[in-house]
Amino acid sequence: MLTLVATLDTGDTAWLLAASALVLLMAPGLALFYGGMVRSKSVLNMMMMTFGSLAIITVLWILVGYSMAFGDDVGLGLLGDPFQYVGLGQLMDLTDPASVTGSVPTILFAVFQGLFCVITGALVSGAIADRARFGAWMVFVSVWTLVVYAPVAHWVFDFSHGGHVGGWLANRIGTIDFAGGMPVEICSGASALALALVLGPRIGFGKDPMRPHNLTLVMLGAGLLWFGWFGFNAGSALGASGAAAIVFTTTLVAGAAGSLGWLVLERFRDGHATSLGAASGMVAGLVAITPAGGSLSPLGALVMGAVAGVVCALAVGLKYRWAYDDSLDVVGVHMVGGLVGTLGIGLLGTAAAPTGVDGLLLGGGAGQLGKQALGASVVLVYAFVVSGILGYLVNRLMGFRVDEEHEITGIDLVIHAETAYDLHSAAGARTIGHGSSGHGILASITHGTQEGTR
Repeated sequence: MLTLVATLDTGDTAWLLAASALVLLMAPGLALFYGGMVRSKSVLNMMMMTFGSLAIITVLWILVGYSMAFGDDVGLGLLGDPFQYVGLGQLMDLTDPASVTGSVPTILFAVFQGLFCVITGALVSGAIADRARFGAWMVFVSVWTLVVYAPVAHWVFDFSHGGHVGGWLANRIGTIDFAGGMPVEICSGASALALALVLGPRIGFGKDPMRPHNLTLVMLGAGLLWFGWFGFNAGSALGASGAAAIVFTTTLVAGAAGSLGWLVLERFRDGHATSLGAASGMVAGLVAITPAGGSLSPLGALVMGAVAGVVCALAVGLKYRWAYDDSLDVVGVHMVGGLVGTLGIGLLGTAAAPTGVDGLLLGGGAGQLGKQALGASVVLVYAFVVSGILGYLVNRLMGFRVDEEHEITGIDLVIHAETAYDLHSAAGARTIGHGSSGHGILASITHGTQEGTR
């Protein structure tokens, strides 16, 4: 009979199993969220980039990604040993102390962290919606997982299992990141900006209206993301504990406050509050609280969420002023929101929270704010530069962007040999019943749906 080591806790393990499933749910949630925001002619391509990321990143993470992120440090806190946990078979012996992280099986911890990588890679794809080749995307996100995400995760996450400790930002500089503001949010936003610049703007960007084709899908996807985010953030406590309860609460509050902040700004700036704004503001609040969920009080989370909603709503408009086409506002929401949350720890952090550090506004001085700023800057620059080089190489070697003709007519049918909606059949039925008016309906459906800018 297998004798488990004394530190393994079944309650904590059960919670992390559930949290991992919640984080997995965020992938199809993101596919719906992004899919509703694009034009109807590229829905499947957009969703396939998320599902493709889920497949390829999971395989790579099991093979080598986890080792690179969470293996023994191979020097200066920069990278884990890529060969230490190849295939994760070494973590199956639960009598070995190295196979337990905190009070949960390390193999479960590895899967949980791998799903973080999945959602981060999928987020990047939103910046290049409507114009990317699926094959080139799969090559990019595969290499990106190993050369961008895995090293950054090793730098940022403060982890210790079986005596293995790594991460220069967490353990030498002292940055705080509870659930991934730097390796997930800032990293995805900076990578997205680099990739958007490499591919260039969509045809008609800044001239043609590119509205979401299905806001119902957007709202459904946003709801699934919020639901999954509780696993993402509270699951990072790695146990059914008081810390998890606090982070669960701050996650709820920040998401609600972010939605309200965005809506209030819309109401006063544009004269109306929109469903897209409600969903986007919720995501902005959740992005900001991701690094800070274990550092703030519920009131602090309310303030941070509201600030993130307003700041991100303003930031998404910068792409028109600075002429970069971030199709689905990954930069404005995730990079900017991640910066708000990461820096906000140094301002609003409280020693009463699980991470136990007071921020500048609570009498803790500017020291932690400086550490947060350093960590955020390093991650932003590294992700931007390396992702830009990688995107450039993929574009040169195999072509990242679809042909102009295919971009105009729609890339779902060209790349995937499928369409999201059988518009021709629907229009044909209307033509039979209503004479020549059916042609006008088909033209309206085919050409009137546009993908989202906020």
